[in-house]
Parts: sequence; C-alpha cells; structure tokens
Amino acid sequence: MSVKDYMTKEVISISPEESVAHAADLMRDKGLRRLPVIEKGQLVGLVTEGTIADASPSKATSLSIYEMNYLLNKTKIRDIMIRQVVTVEPDASLEDAIYEMMTYKVGVLPVVQNNQVVGIITDRDVFKAFLEVSGYGVEGIRVVLLADNAVGVLAKIADCLSQENLNIRRTVVANRSNGKTVIEMQLDGTTAPQWLSERLAAAGITVESVLKTLAKPDLS
Repeated sequence: MSVKDYMTKEVISISPEESVAHAADLMRDKGLRRLPVIEKGQLVGLVTEGTIADASPSKATSLSIYEMNYLLNKTKIRDIMIRQVVTVEPDASLEDAIYEMMTYKVGVLPVVQNNQVVGIITDRDVFKAFLEVSGYGVEGIRVVLLADNAVGVLAKIADCLSQENLNIRRTVVANRSNGKTVIEMQLDGTTAPQWLSERLAAAGITVESVLKTLAKPDLS
C-alpha cells in the first residue's frame, strides 16, 4: 500500500504572506486542522490549529475584540508557521508514513515529489485506510479465528471456506501476548453464522466469533 493510494490529492494551501485571521477562516470554512504553506510552488511551512491558537490572544487578555481582530489580521503566516516540516514521497509505503507520524508525533505529512506538493496524508486518512484494509463497513460475514502461528494454518482455513463457496475479501492477522494468532476475515456471502461456525470447528479450527456485517456509508 502506497501513500499515493490514500493521500488527499486536492490540497488546500496558504501563502506565507496571508494573515493568521485568513488562515483561521479558511480552516473553519473547509473543516481543516492544518494547511501547507506554499511559496512560489515550494513547501515552506505548515500552519495548524495549534500554531494559530498559540498566536491568538489569551481569553484573559485585556484587548478588545477590535484589537484582537487587528492583531490577527496584522500577523502573517510567515511569523507563526512551522518551518521544519516532515514530508513523505507518494511512492512511500503507508507503513512508512505511519512510522514517520509516530516518530515525530505529528498528525499530517505533506506529500512531496520533485519539490512539489502533490498531496497530503493525515491521521484521518490512515484511519480510513485501516477500515478499508480490514473490510469494515462491507456487507457479508466477519469471522474471527484463533490459531497457532504455524505453516499451513491459513491454507487450512482457506480450503475450508472454499469448500463452502465463500470468498475471502479481506484478512487481518495479529499476534496475542499468549503466543496465539488472531485471524480476522471479511467474507462475501450470506451463510448462517452458526452453521459456518460449526463447519469451521469441525475442521479443527478454533472459532471466536462469526457475525453478519452490514454495509456502512462511505466516510469520504
């Protein structure tokens, strides 16, 4: 999975010469929490809700509303923006992007190629990617199995499901602290959960749950 498959390609940006007030209005109107700062086609910084909040007068200020508005309109993005911006390339893996976010404790990475911003990927994009990879929100059957981490386990499960004419849409595998492996599968089909659970158990597969799933609205 590449960053380019999950990034937002239509990037809303701002100039370093714009005012903090304009950035705040733009973020509010567009429902954004961060804005890349672009100058002459190049990424020069990043402005976030946090940087704007830090630049705004405290609620305990003695300034009048007119004085506060004047201050926010006078202060330029250049004066408050984050200059050392962590970026990622579009061909980087999604895992690389997540690792960078966790390493630098950031929730957004501008996607840069040939010194041009071609997209932006945020923690929300990562959450959406996880839902897609896991098959969440798709109509069908969700099966959670418990198995040993050994050769041939997945083949045994796949063979059993194939005999029941069930297609595996998505598979997520994770290890538990007790050494067992959790295998979560999203299947296409309308088989009765109880019947499928019994068929898997008869094949020697430990079943934690078998549930029907319903389609959910797209979160785009």
